[in-house]
Amino acid sequence: MKYQTYLIDLDGTMYRGKEKIPEARVFIDNLNQAGIDYYFLTNNTTKTPQQVADNLVNNHQIRATAEQVVTPSLATAAYIQNMFDDDITNHSAYVIGEYGLKSAVFNTGIKLNEDNPDVVIVGLDYDVTYHKFEVATLAIKKGAFFIGTNADTNLPNERGLVPGAGSVISLVETSTQQKAHYIGKPEPDMIFFAAKEKGFDPKTSVMVGDNYNTDIKAGISAKVDTLWVNTGVSTHADIDKEKIKPTHQVESLDQWDV
Repeated sequence: MKYQTYLIDLDGTMYRGKEKIPEARVFIDNLNQAGIDYYFLTNNTTKTPQQVADNLVNNHQIRATAEQVVTPSLATAAYIQNMFDDDITNHSAYVIGEYGLKSAVFNTGIKLNEDNPDVVIVGLDYDVTYHKFEVATLAIKKGAFFIGTNADTNLPNERGLVPGAGSVISLVETSTQQKAHYIGKPEPDMIFFAAKEKGFDPKTSVMVGDNYNTDIKAGISAKVDTLWVNTGVSTHADIDKEKIKPTHQVESLDQWDV
């Protein structure tokens, strides 16, 4: 099947941390030459879409614009706007996360509140402290709605697999005895958000990624075809164990005929 839209993961698919994946650039060049739309669906909440695009262009020579980047930060902002559609400025939030997440959330007009917020949002935070966990835990215990940006326990980079947002969120889940409502992959929310925001048909799109437990499961949950590439987290042994296989499998993206 020839797909009209490609939804593409980043870490482990387009690059590994600071390490280039040359075949990924070939793949994107092929999409551009064929005039096929593509968007980058990353679980990275630490960066803004512009920062993500700049990294792709400047460090990996991969053609990308901020408008092609979809993050859980943007999807979370849309989610809370729907939650508080009466008037979001009358509501408040506490956020554990980096600038990419905080900027998206607070650009909605929701207020910062450490004492009694309506919602607590937890994502990857490189400077997370006991105090931040304490504030989040107490707020959720008081009744704040608990959102987790994404469940990635680890991130692949040039040093190996390092802790991801899911590891941070799981601490708050343990301390509150509550499960977070997750927005990012493997939940289908990001794909549905991207389809609505960018105006493509999920039925003619394909989700491309290296991680079965996030990228591929997101596609499966959204009933979108999937393309697994063996350049990141999941291995052939991992795929073999799964009952539902990716629609397509390749060793590297330059092998894929767009």
